[in-house]
Parts: sequence; C-alpha cells; structure tokens
Amino acid sequence: MLINLKSRIEEPVVQELLSYSVFPDPDHLKRALKQYVENEEWCLAGYEAEEQLIGLVGYEHTGSSEITIHHIAVLPENRFKNYGRGMISQLLEKYNPDTLIAETDLEAVEFYRNTGFVVYSLGELYPGVERFRCVLEKEEDTDEE
Repeated sequence: MLINLKSRIEEPVVQELLSYSVFPDPDHLKRALKQYVENEEWCLAGYEAEEQLIGLVGYEHTGSSEITIHHIAVLPENRFKNYGRGMISQLLEKYNPDTLIAETDLEAVEFYRNTGFVVYSLGELYPGVERFRCVLEKEEDTDEE
C-alpha cells in the first residue's frame, strides 16, 4: 500500500529516492523537493517492504480523471522486482483515472512501455536528450450483452 511521504520529505532516504528520478544535479533535486513542499496538488507517496522505504511515486491530478506522474523511483537493489509497476497499479486502483501520463527519457521509457503505456517521442527537448510522453488510457468496457 502506498503511504504519504510529504511529511517525511526531509528524510535522507526520501531525498535519495527522489534523486534517482531527476536529472543528476543537486539543483534539480532541490526544485523537485520545493514543488512537493509548496504545491498542495503534488502528492508524494512511497512503498515500504519490511519496514524499509524502497520506492516512491510523485504525482498530480491534472484533470478531472487524469493523473500525471512527475517522479517514480525504486532503490537500485530493488529494481526489476515489479515495485514500480506495483506503485502504478496502486495509483490506478486508488483513483481509477481515465488517463495516467508521464514524461521520461530514454533510460526509463522501456519501463513505461512494459507497464502498458503507449509511448510517443517528443523529440530532443533538451540538447542531446530525447524525451517521451507515456500515456496509459483506461480500457473501455467492451462487454456486449
């Protein structure tokens, strides 16, 4: 189950996890932390296993039934164990959005693709860095009677 991390944002493990999901620059981490502190709409949730925080997801409700993922990270030693996919599943279960959106780079795009997102290239938004928009739409109920 996802737990609220906003009150724990000063904890080193929370900041370490968040640092894995931002451009490797202390200023980018500071800006991300500031967004979660100052913006009520930005949510920061974590996943614990055996009383250890091993992953987090930062997100925002950006429409009536839309959630944008701003950050998602799992401790390196716990990657490829489906924790990231589990956090996305829990977001879907908790909020039941029509659309889940994320923007990412080449390093993480396969994670989203393998989780069921449709991936669109946004081109080189920054010099030498291709970015991707990842969209997961709720499946329409196609049962016919």
